Amino acid sequence: MIKLDIPGFGGLALSHLVLDYNGTLAVDGHVLEGVHEELAAIAEHLDIHVVTGNSHGDVETRIAGWNVRLTCLPALGQAQAKRSYIEKLGANRTVAIGNGRNDAPMLKAAALGIAVLGSEGLAIDAVRDADILVRHVVDGIGLLLHPTRLIASLRA
Repeated sequence: MIKLDIPGFGGLALSHLVLDYNGTLAVDGHVLEGVHEELAAIAEHLDIHVVTGNSHGDVETRIAGWNVRLTCLPALGQAQAKRSYIEKLGANRTVAIGNGRNDAPMLKAAALGIAVLGSEGLAIDAVRDADILVRHVVDGIGLLLHPTRLIASLRA
């Protein structure tokens, strides 16, 4: 669990990290450099969930052996399915990281929503519904591993 109090933002007691795969953890289906190591480090504090439409059809192979719970979603209704997933975990205990339009509802529902501006772009809806924007998913995970960074950005 990660607990912190951010002046003007409120207290967080996070138990779960939910991430999108394509465009967030991977580009063109290939896992980004440094992702596995950062997820292994944050797994000491949070339960990790990867929720994806599995666009390239090989996510199971790409993250085999990782300490994550993988959920593959059907092509239709992904935005609502991702939001529902967050709500079932307990939105107030969950941080979400994503980049797509279908990630926007989960970013909004989560106690902390982190939007990623990577090589596959970032949907405007995701930016609007996130609490913070990072350039790379490793930077987003780094905010959780080094919470003073998060506090510096979100305090009021």
